[in-house]
Amino acid sequence: MPSDPVQDVADAVASRDVDAVVHLGDLAEEAEARACVELAVERFGRIDVLVNNAGVFVASATTELYRVEDFDRTVRNNLRTAFLMTKFALPHLQKTRGNILFTGSEAGLNGLAMFAPYGGTKAFLHAFMKAVALEQAPYGIRANCVCPGAIDTAWTRGVASPIDPAAQEKIDDTIPLGRRGTPEEIANVFAFLASDEASYVTGALWLADGGASPARGSLSTSMPAEIRRPPPGTLALHHSHDGLRNKEVYKAPR
Repeated sequence: MPSDPVQDVADAVASRDVDAVVHLGDLAEEAEARACVELAVERFGRIDVLVNNAGVFVASATTELYRVEDFDRTVRNNLRTAFLMTKFALPHLQKTRGNILFTGSEAGLNGLAMFAPYGGTKAFLHAFMKAVALEQAPYGIRANCVCPGAIDTAWTRGVASPIDPAAQEKIDDTIPLGRRGTPEEIANVFAFLASDEASYVTGALWLADGGASPARGSLSTSMPAEIRRPPPGTLALHHSHDGLRNKEVYKAPR
């Protein structure tokens, strides 16, 4: 959305002596996705890594109450964006033997009650990534998917979250490590997979959910406080709770 703090993020990147350029547009639109890729090539001369991170988590309802418009919005933003950006970036990535990273979710592996379409879109991305990895291996392109669990953003905490406030309070107690992850912890997984250190990794789903997937239950109530504390970060994540600002969130009546 035009109100998203995109320039603010670019400025934060630039403050670390890294070049950053902004493209404002709807990546679910073919022309905008193509223009985004072309801008990157024009500005930097090449593309080495594509991160498909665009997506939404904007409705809470059982399937029979899930509004069709929210289903369409979820599919459009979570799937069409990743397909178009991958399609247009691949010819450039083939020249550089680059790699593609997708943002999946533990919900794409386990399902998520009240958010079935969201989990379904993430499962699609998991399978789509694997097929891209197989197709593009002859070009030296790697494709992988990071699958976060509950991360400390507006999607899991606060009045704007589609998750019921009472359920929000219980999230940490369902995670073996006893807390939500931080955006920086997830960024670190992306950074590794994008690097040459992961040169033999492709077609992989990387769970980063604090152990929630194997546990699937309340295991952390006795977790010591020092284990529950997240590691100190280095990134200035001023907007980690702005993901739903000025966006419509639907919660089915109970």
